[in-house]
Amino acid sequence: MPSPNPAAMDFLLTRRSRPAKTLTGPAPDRDALIPILTAAARSPDHGKLEPWRFVVLEGAALDRLAAAALARGAALGLAPETAEKGRRQFADSPLCVAVVESPKDSPKVPAIEQTYSAGAVCLALLNAALASGWGANWLTGWISEDRSFVETELGLAAHERIAGFLHLGTETVAPPDRPRPDIAAITEWVTA
Repeated sequence: MPSPNPAAMDFLLTRRSRPAKTLTGPAPDRDALIPILTAAARSPDHGKLEPWRFVVLEGAALDRLAAAALARGAALGLAPETAEKGRRQFADSPLCVAVVESPKDSPKVPAIEQTYSAGAVCLALLNAALASGWGANWLTGWISEDRSFVETELGLAAHERIAGFLHLGTETVAPPDRPRPDIAAITEWVTA
């Protein structure tokens, strides 16, 4: 017979990301962030490859990245509002954890499984931050796909990519809940 954890299940059934633009300081300090990162690193990882890593962005690093995003957007000829969206992702963030997908060569673990593991780390980090009382949001956007930006500004290797930018801070406003999937419409029961 299973041993349920009703509090954990209630959290999962009611969890809600907080829009990044509604987060402010304070953000978790290093002592508060370590358990969140530790929980995220407990994600499924076939072969124990750790095909991901964390880059914690704070203070002046966020200011530098905001300016670099705006400059990169202009260099790419992006619409000003698109370039600004990339800038604001860093300028408005009290703390950002870049989850970097860093696949490993493996004869047993396909690359797609390593990608899924990196995605699981993002969700686990988001949920661990929320469970710890912080506001949190998982974003990507054009800035995460721009090879020049991620390699030059974040130091990613050619084989790495951003799985997500996780923004953490203090929630200023709780957004209304949004419509959730209709489980009956997306579930098929196969019994034979």
